[in-house]
Amino acid sequence: MSTAAIPGAPLPVRTPGSRARGRHRRPERPEVPTGAPALVLAVPATAGPEARPVVEELLSVVRGEQPGIEAAAAYLAAPDAEYDPYAPTVADLLAQAAAAGQPAPVLVPLLAGPHDFLTDLRQLAAEAGTTVTDVLGPHPLLAEAVHVRLSEAGLARADRARLFAIATAADGVVLTTVGGEEAATAAGITGVLLAARLAVPVVAAALDVPGSVAAAVDHLRATGSERPALAPLVIGPEADPELLAQAAEETGCPSAAPIGTYQAVGQLIASTYLAALNLPAPGEAPAETEEQPAG
Repeated sequence: MSTAAIPGAPLPVRTPGSRARGRHRRPERPEVPTGAPALVLAVPATAGPEARPVVEELLSVVRGEQPGIEAAAAYLAAPDAEYDPYAPTVADLLAQAAAAGQPAPVLVPLLAGPHDFLTDLRQLAAEAGTTVTDVLGPHPLLAEAVHVRLSEAGLARADRARLFAIATAADGVVLTTVGGEEAATAAGITGVLLAARLAVPVVAAALDVPGSVAAAVDHLRATGSERPALAPLVIGPEADPELLAQAAEETGCPSAAPIGTYQAVGQLIASTYLAALNLPAPGEAPAETEEQPAG
């Protein structure tokens, strides 16, 4: 199955595709039932030049993970008309689906953890009689994504099995997030997973709580870290880039890039949607029953 965008349609429409053949093909992905609600990626930002490319790339990954899925993005607020007057808000897409007589779409928040955006999103969902899934984290794949971003910045080994040294590698990491203290607390779980991957201490802090990141860096230094680094546990659109830059400047610590369009984020979005439909995630074949010989 593949997805084709129909001009003027509120959401993409599934069109038939071909399946791989042969005994060594990958396990079949679960088939999204005909008439199933669409997936709407709810983005806690406006559709500006920073957010839109990240969102569109992630939607491309989602469609690759689950061919045939109806997926679209909707934003917190209307965009600047000069940038993109057609980018819909969450309320827009819910209203379009209702007007077209379609099932209310499943809303998947583009968030790694708690965020103020969820209050408004759940209110909209309640009014439309639809589902808001859990956020994407904590999850081992997010710890993997942060590890990769740290390694790309030269702040961590890409693989602990490789025993060569990196002179710039961090000996302590502050996992930075947005969403206040609640988000920082939730990020602690991903921090434990990241610490196990890096074999260095990891603490979480909220970028949008004054002094939180600086206090976390001070804690690492007080406990022996000489080269602490910052690692954003944010996908990107939900965090003000100025907050990320300001945290690095105030602490004097190097920082990795946000998670962004890392492949695992698209996988998490797809599997979160499928879970809302009570379907297995991509790559998870349903349990098979063995045929009993005739007696």
